[in-house]
Amino acid sequence: MRSQINSNMMSSGVMVARTYIYDWLILMVIVVIGPLLHLIHPFYRFVGKDMMTNLKYPLKSNTVPFWAVPMYSLLLPMGIFVVLYLRRRDIYDLHHALLGLLYSASVTAVITNAIKLAVGRPRPDFFWRCFPDGKDVYDQLGNVICHGKRSVIDEGHKSFPSGHTSWSFAGLAFLSLYLAGKIKAFDRKGHVAKLCIIFLPLLVASLVGISRVDDYRHHWQDVFAGGLLGITVAGLCYLQFFPPPYHTQGWRPYAYFEELELCRNAQATNVADVPDAQATETQSEPSG
Repeated sequence: MRSQINSNMMSSGVMVARTYIYDWLILMVIVVIGPLLHLIHPFYRFVGKDMMTNLKYPLKSNTVPFWAVPMYSLLLPMGIFVVLYLRRRDIYDLHHALLGLLYSASVTAVITNAIKLAVGRPRPDFFWRCFPDGKDVYDQLGNVICHGKRSVIDEGHKSFPSGHTSWSFAGLAFLSLYLAGKIKAFDRKGHVAKLCIIFLPLLVASLVGISRVDDYRHHWQDVFAGGLLGITVAGLCYLQFFPPPYHTQGWRPYAYFEELELCRNAQATNVADVPDAQATETQSEPSG
């Protein structure tokens, strides 16, 4: 029966795409919204001279550059999904994993950027963004009068929450949940080594968050909120397509077991029809 299900799944790629066409369209809209948010001016929060004590950290380069975030949070999980697909040939598993991952990253990015713009919290290195020459100027109300580069100042008002952290957890927490289901990490057999596998992506995401504090790009609260946001969205997106990892059916998507149930019902119907057909043939035979 499993071979029949796998055969059906291998030939149903077009059907899956048609079934989830609206999900892909909405995903495209969300992806477009993300870059558009960068065109919006962030809220300029009041920053007084007495607040500068915690905002005078040096302006450093990023330990983890922005271009590297999608490499390990999107491309790495996608590569793992493809490898497992080549082994099991489950188009539902591949499709749902990719769609869930992309939704997790895209929704997290939009929420993160929207909150950044609304909150406008200064970064720890805000002083040097606002006053690159080190000469601070304030108005009559005590608010800063920045004379630095406008784009650099705008970025200085986007501390909360951490985008690197939220996006890292959105992708790597999704991968961690996916791996936990595939290796049956919570099958109550006591294989602690499995936990090391699912903790590894979370450790990488945590180290990225720590690097944002070390680079003086974020306060610790920004990183904590970003990590919590990424994990929450990743969990919600994962559970849309897969059972929880601790579930007995957590190793495959919901669609696989729906297909399994359909095959069983069809097989039961065929078996039930055989005696009826034989009885009909017997009755139709002419008597000696």
